[in-house]
Amino acid sequence: MTAQVSPEFQALSDIKAIQQDRWCEQAKYVAAASPFYQALWQGIAPPERLEELSLLPLSDKSMLRTSQQNHPPFGDYLASSAELVNRLHRTSGTTGQAMNLALSAKDALQTALIGARAQSAAGLGPKDRVVHCLNYQMWMGGFTDHCTLEATGALVIPYGVGGTEKLIRTIQELEITAISCTPSYPKVLEKVITEHFPGLQPHDLGLKLGLFGGEAGLDDPAYRKRLEDTWGFKVRNANYGVSDVFCNFASQCENNNDLHFIALDVLYPELIDPDTAQPMAWKDGETGELVLTHLERDCQPLVRFRTGDIITLTGVGEPCACGRTAPRFRVVGRSDDMIVVRGLNIFPTGLAATVNSFPELSGEYRVILEGHGPFDHLPLEAEMANGIEQSERLALDIGDAIKRDLGATAKVALLDHGALPRTEGKTRRVIRK
Repeated sequence: MTAQVSPEFQALSDIKAIQQDRWCEQAKYVAAASPFYQALWQGIAPPERLEELSLLPLSDKSMLRTSQQNHPPFGDYLASSAELVNRLHRTSGTTGQAMNLALSAKDALQTALIGARAQSAAGLGPKDRVVHCLNYQMWMGGFTDHCTLEATGALVIPYGVGGTEKLIRTIQELEITAISCTPSYPKVLEKVITEHFPGLQPHDLGLKLGLFGGEAGLDDPAYRKRLEDTWGFKVRNANYGVSDVFCNFASQCENNNDLHFIALDVLYPELIDPDTAQPMAWKDGETGELVLTHLERDCQPLVRFRTGDIITLTGVGEPCACGRTAPRFRVVGRSDDMIVVRGLNIFPTGLAATVNSFPELSGEYRVILEGHGPFDHLPLEAEMANGIEQSERLALDIGDAIKRDLGATAKVALLDHGALPRTEGKTRRVIRK
């Protein structure tokens, strides 16, 4: 019997046929069972061909929030019966009202299997012991990501957040080979190691693989290299997803630092201009907002959902060296994290690269915005590295570098080492007041 080829390795022509078949069924289901989309479409029948999907209006997070406010707890975009809901998660609510995410048993299984493709692409497998250090308290990234890790065949240690000192001992005692966490969490571990484990260095723990997700950071080559040099493990963005759509549907592989979109058989992507909402070509080099449509989903199917993520397509149609035909992309930033400074669009990912180029800084920073903008300058708070004193000259140099790299004028305030909070969850870089 011929072994079945995983979808991320299949010919794109075969994937398109699968997408089309699944959309025909999903479109009928959503049109008949989702009051939310019935109202949004206003009698428009969903097109039979996926190529005509742009004829339908877009949906977005604000619409879902309103839906759940008016029809608690799941919103009227719940297309199934409430009895079919088998698992409930909540979003972190970092950018607004926390949302209730409903999954059927089938939805949950599919989510785990898609996520496992991503974690496997990053290098995780049956020979690994991985400690999972994301919040298990209702957040999708906790228990659901745990299931994706298990589906790779790896041994999973469900650690969660807190008890960092004990975590260090657990890694040593169980000879753990991989860690799953946010990109900022290793700095928390480094602090604990320095304070409670004299003589121990992070690379002494023997971790071989760092699987990261939940926040930006790894797109900065300097920060990636710092993690690799400090810890001695391979660094992978293994967990890119959109909680309302799929917990994890893209990952880096061992051959490429771009993200592989490994869910084409169950998720249809589009690209739109974030300002005009007009469709853009799905081709290499295009930068726009990612829009997603479920091709199979029981409980809360979404059609033409604006993710708010701005991406650049980097590998459409050409297989990666790893053999995956899945399209590749890079995340530029989130539209709600975008800061407009005198007509320039500034994202934290670009700002982090400049901040991390200064060894005098710890790498911790934040931007605190008053009002809605646009802004005349970028108000940046940057933290000093341990043992380094502030200087007016350094603040001016950082401002000059931001002007050079991003084109924006920055007002830089330097803070003592340790002044900015470390977190075991998502680190907020842009704070709006």
